[in-house]
Amino acid sequence: MAMSDTAIIRRRSLHDELAAQLRDMLVSGELRAGDKISEQSLCTRFGVSRTPLREALKVLANEGLLILSPNRGASVARVSPEEVDELFPIMGAMEALAGEAACARATDADVAAVQALHDDMIRAYQAGDAVAYLRLNRQIHETFFDIAGNHALLQLYHTLMVRIHAVRFIAQKSSARWREAVEDHEAMMAALKARDGVRLGAILKEHLRHKAAMVHESLGPAGSQAAE
Repeated sequence: MAMSDTAIIRRRSLHDELAAQLRDMLVSGELRAGDKISEQSLCTRFGVSRTPLREALKVLANEGLLILSPNRGASVARVSPEEVDELFPIMGAMEALAGEAACARATDADVAAVQALHDDMIRAYQAGDAVAYLRLNRQIHETFFDIAGNHALLQLYHTLMVRIHAVRFIAQKSSARWREAVEDHEAMMAALKARDGVRLGAILKEHLRHKAAMVHESLGPAGSQAAE
């Protein structure tokens, strides 16, 4: 292999890795809807030059996650009410599929692992620790997909999750909405323990409908972003 070919491969690998890191920052809520991207800060954080970083930003812009503006740089895209109506039913259907498959495949150890996450999440809820609650909540949903064992479904889930990060797990929710989410999760655990895939799938679909309703409430006239 020529030296130039090696350099090209390394360069592509670097910007792909940077794109993956940026997606993680979006899903975790470290980067939020409307945030301006500081290229200098990211270059310092990742120890890279602006060239591979800008290539990574272009990748995410092509995916609809970022907006690149001439002379203004990159910013995190917002999700519109119309996109909520399009994306959340798709996510609900995907989660329902994962829930049904998880019930068919789950071992006792799998159920115990989800129960442990659920118990920790309930403790975070009772303590009013939204950060820990959201982290554990996300882990539970991801674990359903892991147990389901459908790699194509998992890949699609992660792709869509990144797209709706701003309105899925980054939250300022009312006490009533928070309690509603917790009740949904308690019902999920009961269905998983019973290995009732049809029931778990239905609960997950309803859970996503609840989230979509809250997102519409939170967007409001001001167009502010909120979530679960």
